[in-house]
Amino acid sequence: MSKILLKGGTVVSSKGMKKADVLISGEKIVAVGKHIHTDASTVNVSGKLLFPGFIDAHTHFDLEVSDTVTADDFSSGTKSAIAGGVTTVVDFATQNKGEKLSDALNNWHVKAFANSSCDYAFHMAISDWREDVRAELEGMFEQGVTSFKVYMIYDAMELNDREIYELMVELKKYGGIVGCHCENSGIIGKLREESVARGDVSPENHPKTRPDYAEAEAVRRFLTIAQAAQAPVIIVHLSTTEGYLEVMRARQRGVKVFAETCPQYLLLDDSVYDKPFDEASKYICSPPLRKAEDQKVLWTALKSNNLNTIATDHCSFTVEQKRAGKDDFTRIPNGMPGVETRAILMYTYGVRKKRISIQQMCAYLSENPAKLYGMYPKKGAIKVGSDADIVIFEPRGNSTITAASCHSACGYNPFEGVRTEGSINRVYLRGNLVYSNGEIVLENHGKYVSRKKPVLQ
Repeated sequence: MSKILLKGGTVVSSKGMKKADVLISGEKIVAVGKHIHTDASTVNVSGKLLFPGFIDAHTHFDLEVSDTVTADDFSSGTKSAIAGGVTTVVDFATQNKGEKLSDALNNWHVKAFANSSCDYAFHMAISDWREDVRAELEGMFEQGVTSFKVYMIYDAMELNDREIYELMVELKKYGGIVGCHCENSGIIGKLREESVARGDVSPENHPKTRPDYAEAEAVRRFLTIAQAAQAPVIIVHLSTTEGYLEVMRARQRGVKVFAETCPQYLLLDDSVYDKPFDEASKYICSPPLRKAEDQKVLWTALKSNNLNTIATDHCSFTVEQKRAGKDDFTRIPNGMPGVETRAILMYTYGVRKKRISIQQMCAYLSENPAKLYGMYPKKGAIKVGSDADIVIFEPRGNSTITAASCHSACGYNPFEGVRTEGSINRVYLRGNLVYSNGEIVLENHGKYVSRKKPVLQ
């Protein structure tokens, strides 16, 4: 069994930083401490930061949506992940109407198996709540799926309030948790219809027809349902001040609610929709990009530990795919790439700008998602017994984000030309070097992660 000693680096956790050597044997971490003496191959990581492998718990690879399929499948998407220091993604096995959950899960296993360059797990996205689906839930837990997603919008996916309540109550029996895409479908649907009827069909109308109050109302309603069910829940891709305030009010009422946001809601604003179509359409995502004032509130929430994770909602489409909505913004496929640039952006514009600490970066990108999604301490920690998923991070130097240097198949990057500080130097996945000095050196080494109940408090 091969042994590797990472010598002289600084190990980062949510609790702090410490100078320590890390000994890897096979796929596991077997020792963390100073002056480890061993016959292992030694890698000098002096001056570098050692993070637990980053986890992106919100990706959409190989997803059929808007009469097309995302540009990134599990092959290109997980290569992007590895290059961004992400050693585990949690994607969404999505149930189609009339489909069994077991069939949906099998579909995603087929998509990911033998094609993934990082480890992967699945949430189950439920679009059709039926008695036979209720009966399948226990089997999902037996197969390591312990988190579920519902939508309050989209005709193909939307559940009503009663169905969401029933799902929450049922999941409590097994210790599971449900996350929600919170937008008011009725308001948004009508606003979009009216916009098109007026001839207002350019991308600038996208945020106008998905206003902040439509997110806030749905957040409030979802958390009211959670209060009734007395169930823990997750708000995914929180984007607005008003939505955040609803989260805080619910917590004051005793609702157990976890909240995720994304780099695009922290660093981009809705002024991008004023660009010419091919540029503006790149930024069409849901929820849409918001105001600079919303960014400030979300950063403050992160600083005060009132949010729990930073994911990406990586859902990529090419410019050509986006052109399906050239004459009608409602037909533009919604989504952007993000899995490759999340860590470097959070280091540059979070840690270096003193908006969050290095320890908080570790919590939001590694430790908290591992705990919330039932993978800790196998993932999300540099501890004895943990998987040897380790990101060697070079805190010095700077570079520029370009699509040409990224691995997404969509052909562009929403942060094109943005200057960044630091870099991902090496990435180890279960003890195997998979990325080194700008190159992916081992592909298709990912494995399925069977998850347990959430442990984040």
